Amino acid sequence: MSFARTARPTRAVRPRLLAAVTVALAALALPACENGEGVRDEGPSSLPGSSVRDTGRPGRAVPCSGRHMRATVTRVSEPVNHLLLTVTNTGAVNCSLNGYPKARFGDSGALAPPAREPKPRGSRITLSPGGSAYAGVLLSAADGTGGHGRTVTSLTITLPTGPAANPALPPKGVYVDDTLRITCWLPNRKAALTY
Repeated sequence: MSFARTARPTRAVRPRLLAAVTVALAALALPACENGEGVRDEGPSSLPGSSVRDTGRPGRAVPCSGRHMRATVTRVSEPVNHLLLTVTNTGAVNCSLNGYPKARFGDSGALAPPAREPKPRGSRITLSPGGSAYAGVLLSAADGTGGHGRTVTSLTITLPTGPAANPALPPKGVYVDDTLRITCWLPNRKAALTY
């Protein structure tokens, strides 16, 4: 009586499989934004048409360009005095963003300060074609205690390459004061408005 021997993986396959599993686990462990209060990458947006992933591996995407991005601003009811900034990849290839948006409100040359410290630790948001990334903006103190208040009617977002984006603000503008803050780029809108 003879028995067929079960084929075993070759020695060359095992290290490759182990390496692939290690890389996948490491990618899952990367935070989208390190803020000191536990906000982490919550995974892809559940919105239809969105395709976002967080990756720290180089060479998988080009820097997002103003030529291939659509930027919009949405006034939200909660939390109060907040805007949601959304950028969408309108190009044909994956592109990446990292850190905080470079956002200027009005004619001031100053960038909106980051919402939380410490700053992100080098992780990236990679947008597939049609995918979006989000940032939350605190415009002013809810109790009116912020100083140097003013109404602004323009917003300029500088992306890694290409021309700047100028998403439209509400027609009457928005009121900002010195409590103005902006989150880093995040892969879903809920995380962007929770700070």
